[in-house]
Amino acid sequence: MPRDNKTPLIQKIAKQASITFKDLKAPDTGGDRKLHADKHSELISLVTALRAADLKIVPRKTKASSGAAGLQSPPVTYMHICETELFSMGVFLLRTGASIPLHDHPGMNGMLKVLYGKVSVRCFDKLEENLTDGTVPPQFKPPLAAFQTSSLCRSVLRSICEYSDCSSPCILTPLRDNLHQIDAVEGPAAFLDILAPPYDPDNGRDCHYYKVLQSEAEGEMDDKRNEEEQKEKEEAEETWLLEIPQPEDFGCGAEPYPGPTVSI
Repeated sequence: MPRDNKTPLIQKIAKQASITFKDLKAPDTGGDRKLHADKHSELISLVTALRAADLKIVPRKTKASSGAAGLQSPPVTYMHICETELFSMGVFLLRTGASIPLHDHPGMNGMLKVLYGKVSVRCFDKLEENLTDGTVPPQFKPPLAAFQTSSLCRSVLRSICEYSDCSSPCILTPLRDNLHQIDAVEGPAAFLDILAPPYDPDNGRDCHYYKVLQSEAEGEMDDKRNEEEQKEKEEAEETWLLEIPQPEDFGCGAEPYPGPTVSI
């Protein structure tokens, strides 16, 4: 069977995403939705092959240029490609030193594929959604206000990985690697972002932001550890997260998508 070389790769990705995620119904934040392995693998294969040139995106220079009014563009911008009830797809562009704060994707599956540059992705998993009556959180440094206790959750840091345009996608599921922070490394970066189903606050899929807390005991131990030992400790032990409002220093602008039109 001859290969289809006329259809843009991003169109093939959108079509395969529709096939892959069509069995996902209403969100189920209490468990992991299972995807058909072969369909998911085909989508991963297509996304892995994607490059910035396929979307007519030119890598940014290390130093961001100023606008007509002498103002810099936002540190993070988004190019919308398409969205259906099954999935959304777009491109995030990060300036040098930019970061997307720790956030979640309730009941959602996703893929992150770097198009240029390099990003560090720090992934957490929640160990329980809400604190039980028997759970006693430690003393934190600095101390929390009483009303903040209801916004606490136990979690574990699963991984800290770097991804480039040669890497396979970073994969998240409703229960695995669902919370993550994304940092540009050594210059500007861009990545394709696929979420299934899309964010939808009316259906319980709103984005929440989190802060990693440090207990007083951990603070005392950190003074005795070097950086390498601390990283090993973080990846092996549980930690506490505090849900916070969107950080004031984080904002996401919008840019027009320059690539091939996607129809779904």
